Amino acid sequence: MNEELLERARQIARSILTGFDRHYSIFQEITSSARKRFERADWESGRVASANRINFYDLRVLETIEKVRSAFGIQDLNEPLWQEVKRAYQALLARHSRPELAETFYNSVFCRLFDRKYFNNDNIFLISTVDREALAAGYLVYMSFHPRDGGLEHCVWEILSAFYFSLPYEDIQRDTQRIAAAFRARGPFGAQIPDEVRIDVLESPFYRNKAAYLIGRVVLGQECHPFIIPLVNNEAGEIFADTLLTTRKQMELVFSFTRAYFMVKTPVPAATVDFLHSLMPGKSLSDLYMSIGFLKQAKNEFYRDFLTHLADSEDCLQIAPGTRGLVMLVFTLASFPYVFKVIRDRFPPQKDVTRQQVKQRYLQVKHHDRMGRMADTLEFSDVAFPINRFAPELLAELEKEIPSLIEREGDMLVIRHLYIERRMTPLDLYLAKASPAEQRAILDDWGLAIKELMGVNIFPGDLLFKNFGVTRQGRVVFYDYDEICYLSECKFRKIPQARTLDDEMSAEPWYTVNPGDVFPEEFPTFLTTSQEIRRILFDTHPEIYDYRYWQQRQKKTASGVWEDIFPYDQQLRFPRPVVPA
Repeated sequence: MNEELLERARQIARSILTGFDRHYSIFQEITSSARKRFERADWESGRVASANRINFYDLRVLETIEKVRSAFGIQDLNEPLWQEVKRAYQALLARHSRPELAETFYNSVFCRLFDRKYFNNDNIFLISTVDREALAAGYLVYMSFHPRDGGLEHCVWEILSAFYFSLPYEDIQRDTQRIAAAFRARGPFGAQIPDEVRIDVLESPFYRNKAAYLIGRVVLGQECHPFIIPLVNNEAGEIFADTLLTTRKQMELVFSFTRAYFMVKTPVPAATVDFLHSLMPGKSLSDLYMSIGFLKQAKNEFYRDFLTHLADSEDCLQIAPGTRGLVMLVFTLASFPYVFKVIRDRFPPQKDVTRQQVKQRYLQVKHHDRMGRMADTLEFSDVAFPINRFAPELLAELEKEIPSLIEREGDMLVIRHLYIERRMTPLDLYLAKASPAEQRAILDDWGLAIKELMGVNIFPGDLLFKNFGVTRQGRVVFYDYDEICYLSECKFRKIPQARTLDDEMSAEPWYTVNPGDVFPEEFPTFLTTSQEIRRILFDTHPEIYDYRYWQQRQKKTASGVWEDIFPYDQQLRFPRPVVPA
């Protein structure tokens, strides 16, 4: 290969890496500002920054593509050139501290420049070349503390003092004593902490909503146990420790796929993810990258996992269990814990929505605070599946319902657009098999989910049980977004009294119903025909069926009051001082 072509390849590679470095710099700038937002209790700016950060990646990719096209006259694919670009780019990453993210950025640029048929490992990083273990081992992203040097209380005090917030603690001695006592009561070693114990804490707090989370682990030999200290701004110029979480299950709930992404400084993301994975080995790399805001990296890791799973399994993709959706066609692979959702080409008359509106509502959820009650999704384009992995019934359904979105390429079926979501048990199916006690417990949680959605200005639109799922932890989560809207967009009304008996017996309403009108007293009738379940609905959260309750919640959100919803059992919280009336 001549030197001129090699030099051109190196220049293109440097241009793409410069684009990535610019992206990462802006990403870290908005992420680093989370500390000031937390200290100022500027929650609204935090929500705006979180939504904006999601959009930055695609903007930087488009900027880089424009630069490559204009500077190098790129139009059609010259494979020998671009294979050399990939090699040159890989060489540039040899000493880079974020090579796995840079590989993904390269893939994004290439895949938008050229046709899908060229998406193979010769041209893109379909298989990563990064040695994650060596990268994580080469960078220390945590601080270590030793209880033997002065005792557990002194160790906790050092941890709380290590982050240099501009705000003082309400009472650092009180918080120190509470955390130390909680370590002894809730931790893995009981009251006697062995002298050999080491406590590691990630060097940057994880910011989300109204809290800053200190993420750590307690290490003794080969044992490794998680802990989290959530710090809260009291909005009076001080911070306090809210609780101590000490179990893997508690940590997994904090990092759940139903919650917004953290803002955390990550100079070496692979090292941060490695630390988190040591505490939550059940979570995939995709889950962990997603939780700290690296959406494209999460998609990349997910796709690699999916390809590996396909190669190691034999079962077929099937239509997902549950009531068929009118807007979404949902299918799944029994051996893989996710569902695939595609928007149908045609909707029935009762669904007054367009494909673009559905896509916009899924994006709205991604930008919003999901506060543990809305499932996150991965959005993909041009995904190729082996045709022989589709059950005949599913393949026929796809060909009937989404012909505009599918294309056969040899032995592959390409789906042009789909969403991927964590699989849950549909609430209607759960209720059908649940005992009376389980029904009451899960419907109580369903009511809490509705109230928490209200608290962040969300109205699900369609409250039918089939649109909610039950997670492995027994929490109710909303996952069907084609009718979702802001609470502020609705008009909650009481049904007017019938004027005559004919009005009351009529199948059609005798009153005017305008777009956006909602009649909460109708909810139980639409939700179920079971009198027992209706009784439970009224027993657990009767106010949900009163229009005045919804109007009150609207007024709260309109005045800027969003609910404080923390991702752990409220009974674990340390006591707060009683405020005089």
